[in-house]
Amino acid sequence: MAGFNKVVNTYEEAMSGLTDNMTVIAGGFGLCGIPENLIKEIESKGIKGLTLVSNNCGVDDFGLGLLLPKRQIKKIIASYVGENAEFERQMMSGELDVELTPQGTLAEKMRAGGAGIPAFYTATGVGTLVAAGKDQRQFNGRDYILEEAITGDFAIIKAWKADKFGNLVYRKTARNFNPLAATAGKITVVEVEEIVEPGELDPDEIHTPGIYVNRVIQGTFEKRIEQRTICTTTGE
Repeated sequence: MAGFNKVVNTYEEAMSGLTDNMTVIAGGFGLCGIPENLIKEIESKGIKGLTLVSNNCGVDDFGLGLLLPKRQIKKIIASYVGENAEFERQMMSGELDVELTPQGTLAEKMRAGGAGIPAFYTATGVGTLVAAGKDQRQFNGRDYILEEAITGDFAIIKAWKADKFGNLVYRKTARNFNPLAATAGKITVVEVEEIVEPGELDPDEIHTPGIYVNRVIQGTFEKRIEQRTICTTTGE
């Protein structure tokens, strides 16, 4: 990797510098748009004591759920438990420090962190456990609570395409938390399905500018479906 070229060739190089007790922000929603191979690299490194920020924690045997059995996650800031039984078990037993955060608030925490905004007021969570211990003020007759922004030592992202300068395009709903998370990491690592030469991406279609991206790697993906419901009908 030299100059403006952000491309790296191995996952070991992509996650170089990640150590115990760091904060990692991960893009994705359920199993959609998750940086699955970067997560596998974290698992294989055996990194522990992580504070993880993500909408959820994958499922038991895939995505961020891979980091739970070996207790690699110390704390998780997430919106919901989802389909992960081990996440639920560790949370209920007190083995895992869990900070459940309203989904929109979590997204705004990432956006604010990336924008250099230290905190913001929101009406979401007023009058609930979410508001406990937080500063509360009234604006135009409505109550708001203060939420602090989030930044991470690393942000791990999944995009559809990138050019070698790190400009990113996401595909459909895989866009979810990825653009927000990409801005909030001190080191942002992106895995993509395709890497093209600079100038090949239409500037109007770029979702994340390369200025936010430090490393890009091309991978192959399983793209597992979290839940699938099949409806069959028969005619007479």
